[in-house]
Amino acid sequence: MQRLVLPILLLCCFQLAQAQGYYFGLKGGLTIGTQQWQSLDRDPLFKYHGIAFVESIAEENSFGLFAQAGYHEKGSAIRNRLFLNRQNNGFFAPPTFEFIFRNVSLTLGAKQKFDMGTTANKWFYLIGVRGDYNLSTNLGQFRELIERNPAFAIYPIDAPDFIREITYGVTIGGGMEVPFSEFIGLVFELTINPDFSFQYIQPAIPFVPDPLTGTNRTIPERRIRNLSLEFTVGFRFLRKVEYID
Repeated sequence: MQRLVLPILLLCCFQLAQAQGYYFGLKGGLTIGTQQWQSLDRDPLFKYHGIAFVESIAEENSFGLFAQAGYHEKGSAIRNRLFLNRQNNGFFAPPTFEFIFRNVSLTLGAKQKFDMGTTANKWFYLIGVRGDYNLSTNLGQFRELIERNPAFAIYPIDAPDFIREITYGVTIGGGMEVPFSEFIGLVFELTINPDFSFQYIQPAIPFVPDPLTGTNRTIPERRIRNLSLEFTVGFRFLRKVEYID
């Protein structure tokens, strides 16, 4: 099922581009990524995204279709935590660790617009289905750390069998369009992007030394799913097609 998501979205994007005129543009901004792990609490990951989009022309604020493709850095982080150092009876604060999944996303959805008083500005809400393909991660930088101290196996492991290349979810949000003229304008968006599928699945790892108790323990199975909040701003342009008899 997952391998069908991206081809279906690509086909829909091609059909949208054949319409009799459309809006298109580029946008980007801040991504706040979070993940839910069974073994540790996560901190937000602050990264960025960039998107190219195309949108059908909707008459009288009716529903319009849109398609977009972009680059998104998703994940989570660990920062500013104190740990007990039993050798000197003190505490130490480790550096911030970021767990980054670099994905390209393809989204197809619908958009409903509304007038804002007497101005030409419009506000809108949108909802779409999304497929992601993982290009790479930064998990390889933790390989030496895990090999040197097995206790760090609580972190995700850079293993192809654990990282899921294709994930899928939805994009829900809203925003405002500010036209400068008939053919160019600004767009502002706020979206939430939950994944339905897992980005990372790792089986349970037994006999892992616990540095606090000195005993072995089992790290339970880990299933990581992405959730991101995106603040976006961009330019939109109108390509108008007119047929003359």
